[in-house]
Amino acid sequence: MTVTGPAELLATWEAGLARQGGDRALLLHRAARPGAGADALLSVPPGERAADLFALRRALFGERMQITLDCADEDCAAAMEFELDAAGLGARPQVPEDGLRVAEGDWTVVFRLPSVADLTAVASLAAGAEEARRLLGARCARTARRGGRPATDEELAALPEAVLKRFAEAAERADPAAEVVLNIACPECGAATPAELDIAAYLWTELDVWARDVLLDVHLLASAYGWSEPQILALSPLRRRYYLELCADA
Repeated sequence: MTVTGPAELLATWEAGLARQGGDRALLLHRAARPGAGADALLSVPPGERAADLFALRRALFGERMQITLDCADEDCAAAMEFELDAAGLGARPQVPEDGLRVAEGDWTVVFRLPSVADLTAVASLAAGAEEARRLLGARCARTARRGGRPATDEELAALPEAVLKRFAEAAERADPAAEVVLNIACPECGAATPAELDIAAYLWTELDVWARDVLLDVHLLASAYGWSEPQILALSPLRRRYYLELCADA
């Protein structure tokens, strides 16, 4: 991966300050795939986006991730902090060439893997989890047959729960990085605490800290030497740190 330069990363951070959630994730994904358009980025499966963001995160900040969370046991609620090796996280989707084939009862449906755009659209339209599953199934169905004949649009919009469940299971197997859930044993009480690792939110938090540190460096060096921001950002982190140490010693 070609690491996005500091000026571009600062521009990504600045643009994301006024945004939330999916919009920030899209900005980060664009930083991971410079030059890619929004439509192309939204058309990939969520696990593909996660893999790109994990790769960007490793390139920028390394493989070790600091995780903090509270024990899920209400009687304990101990604060937990540990270091995670993210080298093995972010597996890319593996989808059969003929799609995700589901046979259940008198139904045979071939689905495609849901994309980021599919999940975003369904989240904005669905009133509940059951409706979301049905909308997603209808969007992602390539072909559907019921009792050996092509399913009607009305039937496709009301796929049985058993078919949708099999589709969800097949999608999870094909795209395991779409949702990364850690199960952490509390060192105090031993209770298992499940925690979803949202790489977009985690990476944004790190980028925010990094950007504010870099801007402080720019302020100190510009004040000391009169250099412009582009000149300071063009310095390697090692040289920038050396100049800052000289300022502190002066």
